[in-house]
Amino acid sequence: MTEHYPEEDRIFELLQALNKGICPKFERCAGISPTRLRLLHELFQVDEVSQITLQKGMDIDAAAVTRHLKGMEESGTITRRNNPADNRVTLVSLTDQGRERMIQYSEEKRRFVATLLTGFNDQERTVLIDMLNRLQSNINLL
Repeated sequence: MTEHYPEEDRIFELLQALNKGICPKFERCAGISPTRLRLLHELFQVDEVSQITLQKGMDIDAAAVTRHLKGMEESGTITRRNNPADNRVTLVSLTDQGRERMIQYSEEKRRFVATLLTGFNDQERTVLIDMLNRLQSNINLL
């Protein structure tokens, strides 16, 4: 039987609190959800991409991608159209407005992260990145 450490409980609680707290606070500060910002970022890199490729590349479920893209389309940041070669495929691209907003949102993200990391020196930031990468690797093993 493995030994249990109270620090493990505290670490888990802190990770849960960070997970629960970061998204709504980011959205309030930046005006966009982290998931929608990731979608914009992915679309910023290409001229046009299929919705399924976007969904798989981001590793989120199809219904969530559709929901996000619908909202982004209504706000004028993206366009969707059927692929003329295959009507079953939906192609997604950023509008000019979406490209402009992506730049604005990226700046808001930079400010948000800078605020989160206030008081962390360069060495601590490097250690934090290493620890978070190791946690992600461990999660991927589960």
